[in-house]
Amino acid sequence: MTGATVGVVVITMGDRPKELGALLESVAAQEGDPVTVVVLGQGVKLPVLPEGVAGVELAENLGIPGGRNAGVQWLRENGGVDIVVVLDDDGLLPRKDTLRLVREAFAENPRLGIAGFRIADEEGVSQRRHVPRLGGRDPLVSGPVTTFLGGGHAIRMQVIDEVGDFPAQFFYAHEETDFAWRVLDAGWDIDYRADMVLQHPRTEASRHAVYYRNTGRNRVWLAKRHLPAPLVPVYLATWAAYTVAQRPPLPGLKAWWAGFLEGVRVPCPPRKPMRWRTVGKMARLGRPPVI
Repeated sequence: MTGATVGVVVITMGDRPKELGALLESVAAQEGDPVTVVVLGQGVKLPVLPEGVAGVELAENLGIPGGRNAGVQWLRENGGVDIVVVLDDDGLLPRKDTLRLVREAFAENPRLGIAGFRIADEEGVSQRRHVPRLGGRDPLVSGPVTTFLGGGHAIRMQVIDEVGDFPAQFFYAHEETDFAWRVLDAGWDIDYRADMVLQHPRTEASRHAVYYRNTGRNRVWLAKRHLPAPLVPVYLATWAAYTVAQRPPLPGLKAWWAGFLEGVRVPCPPRKPMRWRTVGKMARLGRPPVI
């Protein structure tokens, strides 16, 4: 699969044209065969894009998972690709061999479903929340994990065809975890790759206005959709205790609980509990689905 075709999906709110331009330049500078690139405007008019980059102006903001789904669908309708790479519009590929490494990774492991990039700031430092291991351990060490970062990752198109799209209902927050759990349950591997780097400005997730409410709601939806019944209350109790222990600002805590109760009250089908074998696999990888 070293000659695999690659499609790059970038969604944007249209408010970072300079950063978007730099990202697209870094994609164009990648070694190896050219890739298909599509930029989707979330209900906004797109800036002028470089030659060869496709632009799609969506009628409305579909949220992060909905925008990614639209990008994948565009790739399907325009020739298809073997691998889908998703990049944040304010990110940057500082190395020119990243997409070559992506191709090699999927060629070397036929069961690799997702390769998650290392997110690093301008000084090469990765925030703890950007390392998909408990406690943010070992950011410079690659290896199998149970989830991945949305800002930079690569997915085998066959996997999307098999397990389905990102959950558009989530709109923002934990859509990667929902997708990752389905991928693991289908028997695919997820790798964190420290050598596949996306440079990204140092930020806090709470900068988004919907962060607290959507986090609370989507955690409940995750549990209701994918966990075996005995694990649902354990998972939710663990995350409630963790959230309170983090001592968020009072407005944020109120919004989190409002989202949590919304998740309890509002269904988010379909429900397809993961197999206990998948629970065991996640536990062996250091992150059972109750933490």
